[in-house]
Order: sequence, then structure tokens, then C-alpha cells
Amino acid sequence: MYDLNIEFRPDSGKCLYEQIYEYIRREIREGKLRPGERLPSTRSLAEYLQVSRSTASLAYDQLLAEGYIAARPYRGYYVCRMEGLYRLDAREEATAGGDEHRGEFPFPGEMTPAIVDFSPTATDMSRFPFSVWRKINKNVLSQGGGSLFAQGDVQGEYSLRETIGRYLHSSRGVNCTPQQIIVGAGNDYLLLLLEKILGRHVKIAMENPTYKRAYQIFDSFSYEITTVDMDEAGMTVSGLHQSDVTAVYVMPSHQYPTGVLMPIGRRLELLNWANEMPGRYLIEDDYDSEFRYRGKPIPSLQASDTQGRVIYIGTFSKSIAPAIRVSYMVLPQELLERYRRRCYFYSATVSRIDQKILEEFIGGGYFERYLNKMRKHYKEKHDLLLEGLTDFEKDFRITGENAGLHLLLTGRKGQKERELILAAQSLGVRVYGLSDSLVGKAGEQPGHTVLLGYGGLECQDIDKGLALLRQAWL
Repeated sequence: MYDLNIEFRPDSGKCLYEQIYEYIRREIREGKLRPGERLPSTRSLAEYLQVSRSTASLAYDQLLAEGYIAARPYRGYYVCRMEGLYRLDAREEATAGGDEHRGEFPFPGEMTPAIVDFSPTATDMSRFPFSVWRKINKNVLSQGGGSLFAQGDVQGEYSLRETIGRYLHSSRGVNCTPQQIIVGAGNDYLLLLLEKILGRHVKIAMENPTYKRAYQIFDSFSYEITTVDMDEAGMTVSGLHQSDVTAVYVMPSHQYPTGVLMPIGRRLELLNWANEMPGRYLIEDDYDSEFRYRGKPIPSLQASDTQGRVIYIGTFSKSIAPAIRVSYMVLPQELLERYRRRCYFYSATVSRIDQKILEEFIGGGYFERYLNKMRKHYKEKHDLLLEGLTDFEKDFRITGENAGLHLLLTGRKGQKERELILAAQSLGVRVYGLSDSLVGKAGEQPGHTVLLGYGGLECQDIDKGLALLRQAWL
């Protein structure tokens, strides 16, 4: 174990914890910190660097979340093993500086009105800046003239794609040009477009459980779908080597519905798999990466791709509003050429007016301010729900915390998923089963996990729902 000689740069514009995080991350990537090497404790690092211990802890928390380091109880922090995996192109270091709903949840029995609905797909629109949106709308219509009502660029307005590209690079580390971005009305449309680009009868792998809507869309293409099991790090790459798929659909930053965050080692394994043979692609669905409550958002899988293997798909449905229905897809250069040959005649599916409003909303800084406010608001609900679930820990294992808009409860005593749902329903509380997101034979097995969403609930509703669940389950 050695001291970390980090030279802080006051002019960098970055917090101290970010500079510590980036320094250690860079040292690990360049092999200067070796796998298995022990790092200083947060206390000793804080004393050595003359910073607060909380600053050192924030940096370590981010490295833990991304899988660069691991914490061993009573022993400290150690560098994770990553050698022999996909190697990042040196140019990356030199230049470094679904949408509307996740899943369909049929509720058993009669759909009677619920007192409290823990829907994992609901969002909170009570704090949306409607006055700002109306003002932008008015300005766009008054200044745009008749040109806004003409047919626009098939990929989306160039200025909006520039704005999206800058946002993705700063927030998610995505590396792309505006030419690589396609704007569409929802993820469903983009997946339909992707079928035209990749071709028919593609063999594709998906996590299990997964986003059921995407599964159904791929199935409608007559794609041959292989489900691959997951472990604590996400989709197992060994499962891919046992199949002959050419495309993989993954949600590495916050897997739906399990909430698993794929660490850097597994991400590099996936990129290595994709790079082993030509024609292999990874479809990254980054549906709600903005809502992370410890550390900063995890960099995208696409940010580590230097060989053009990742197709990146994102949406504004969670971060702004479901009714916005604006999603975007970033294509690798090779597939961009294919798109232009095969899909140039498809018209844009988002009106130019809506695109211009969204561009002004993002470019004017309103989106960033709204996101910051909603992160804080959702974190309050997240923390309230976690605190209220303390009484449940004896009977349930709680997972999926620190990101997204839902948590998972798995019965420790063999409680059946359907029995839990019906018991909650009898008291007017609606919860949702994990089995709704399972496909194939796995979905036929009795489950033991339910999802509790909190995005669409007020704090008093969360308290009320938990009180009723205590009566139903404990």
C-alpha cells in the first residue's frame, strides 16, 4: 500500500472528490495500480491529502459503484482484477477531459382503485416547470415562423442533435458527433428502426429478467432471442460464449428491473466479446441513468467503446416527462452508413416545434436545474422508503437501492410473490412482481420478489403504504 500523490488543480472546475476519483481511476486503467493492490483507508488518505474524510469517502464510493475497487470487511479497499480484458484505446485517455415505461405489470384480480400504488414506472410531475415550458413554447412559435411547420431533417433537427450530443458527453461520457444521433418518438420507434439497420433474423441475447417491452418488440421482428442469466455484476459473458448471438441488449447503468449496476470489469468483458468478431454489437439502453443518489452518474458503456461496437439508446421520458416522447439513438459509424443506405426515406417522427422547445429547454440550462431538483426530491423519497423498510429486513432482503425509482424486496422465508401481492391488494396497496419481467421458463417458476416504486408517490403516501404493508406482510 502506497500513498497517493494527487496534485489538486484549483483551476480545473472539479470538486476535490472528483479529482481523487479520476486520479485513482486513471492509475488503475493504466496499470499503475495493480489488481489486488490495497488502497489507503479513507481516514489515512484524507489525512495525507489534507481533505475531509467525507471527500475521500465520496471518491471511493464512486470507484466502488463502477467496479474499479472492492471493499473487504475489516481489511480495506482493493483494486479489482481487470487485466486480460478488452483494452481501452490510448486515444480515449488522450482526449478524455425505454423509454416511457419499464415493463408491463398486470395486477392480479380486479383492478380496484388502490389507496397507495407503488408503481415502478410512475414519475412525479408536480415539480415540473410548466411556466418555463409554456414560455419557451410561446417564444418558439412566435419566432419560428412557417418554417417550423415544414418537414424537417429525418434524423432530427441538427441543432437539437448538437445539444443532445453535448449533454451526453458531459453527463454520460458518450463520444459522438451530431451526425451519429437519430431522434425518434420513443424507444419503440428507435428499436423498429434498428431492425431495418441490423437486418432481419438477427440472433440477440437479453438479460433475464429484462425489459419485457423490448423483448416483445424483438420477438415481433422474428429475432432469435437467447436469454442469459445474471449474477451480481449483471449479464454473464460466459453465457454469451455458449451461444452464437451477434447482438446483445443490456442496461448496464441500472438494469431493469433488478437495479444491478454493471461494474467496469464486466463492461470490459462485454466489449471484449463484441470485438472478438466483426458484426457483433451491444445495444445499451440507458433509460434512467440521471437518477443516482450516491456519487455521480455512472459513465455509459459507450464511453469505453473505441471500436464502434455500442449502439446507445436514451430517452427524456423519465428525466422530463413521459408525454415528451423524445428518444435518441447514437449509431457507430459503420451502422450510420448502413442507416443512410437503408432508411434515408423514413420521415422524422418528432415535430420540429417539439424539438425546438426541447433544444431551448436543455440549452437554456432549465433541464439541468430541473434534474438537480428532481434528484434531490427523489432521493428524499428513496431515503424515506428505505428508512421505513427497516422493520421489514428480518423477513425481506432489500436490493436495488441508491438509483432509479424503485426498490426490490425478496422474501427470506419463502413468501410467494403472488401471495404478497394479493395480501397487499386486500388492504388497498398495489405492488408488482419481478416475475412479470422474466421470460421463458423462468417466468413460470413461483417468484419471491416484489417491486416497490416511489417516483409517483408523495411522502405521506409512502408512509401510509408502508403502514398497510406492515399489516399485510409482517
